[in-house]
Amino acid sequence: MGVTIRKPTARQCEDCGRREVWNDATGTWQVARDDDGDRIAGRVYCIHEWDINGTFVPLETDGTDAADA
Repeated sequence: MGVTIRKPTARQCEDCGRREVWNDATGTWQVARDDDGDRIAGRVYCIHEWDINGTFVPLETDGTDAADA
């Protein structure tokens, strides 16, 4: 079975709602913008709690079995 490790491309703070998206060009997280172009920055003094144990699954299988290879 082939396994690929994926990295997240977006994250949101569970406490203040700050949203960030990954920028491949700069290799950094950047504050996301809403439909009006306003930054979704959250609270200034929040120690951001990213949902690291939530719905994102970093392991992706290709569905083939090692015995099939």
